[in-house]
Parts: sequence; C-alpha cells; structure tokens
Amino acid sequence: MVVQIEVITGSQGLFECTSQVQEQVYVAGIDSGICNILVQHTSASLTIQENADPSAQRDLERWLNKLVPENDPLYTHVFEGADDMPAHIKSCLTATSLSIPILNGRLALGTWQGIYVWEHRHKSRSRQLVLHIGK
Repeated sequence: MVVQIEVITGSQGLFECTSQVQEQVYVAGIDSGICNILVQHTSASLTIQENADPSAQRDLERWLNKLVPENDPLYTHVFEGADDMPAHIKSCLTATSLSIPILNGRLALGTWQGIYVWEHRHKSRSRQLVLHIGK
C-alpha cells in the first residue's frame, strides 16, 4: 500500500506524526512488514526521536541551528530568504526517509520514540509524506 499524508508544521522544530503513520499501518492491515516514509521536500527532514521530554527536541534544534547558521557568507542560494540554504543543508545532514519495521500490526518503535517531521524553515508549511507499507 502506498499512501500520502500531510503534516502541517509551525516554525522551525520537530512535529510528531507517529499517530498519523500508525493509523495508515492499521488501515493497511499488515501484521508484519515494513513502513518506508519519504518526506517530499528539500528543506525538511524526518527523524525518530525522544517523545517524552520536549527539551530534547529543543536542544536538537538549537544544536543544528548553531551547526548550520543563517546568513553565512558562503551561501549563494539566498533568493528565498536567510533560512532557505541552511534548511537544505540541514536536510542533507539529517534524513529524508525512514524505514520502520511493523510488528504485530504496530510500528516497532521503542517506548520513548516518535516519528517527527523536522521543519527547517521559519514559516509554517504543509509537508507531504509518502508511506509505503508492505510485507
């Protein structure tokens, strides 16, 4: 089964979409298999991360912003704003796809793990995820 879902993000940060993905696993009716997820954008990424303590997410965001600052004089791709080129770099450094096993009809995530769209732009966006759920 291949399906597309939408995740609306706010400003930069991590936006959990675990329940949306798990819902599609239920719909697929797969007891054992794999769920592949692709974010169809070059300025956002995907990650599996801590979902119990939001400070972990804030720390990740701060760390990545320090690693890839805005307004670096090396950037020539600046037409879409100061956050655009850093967003592309952040997307390259992180992941644009994930593969998660399905076990007993559920995503085989750990107790404190969640699936997140990592928005690298300042402005809220509609991000499209393509899920391939199969045996």
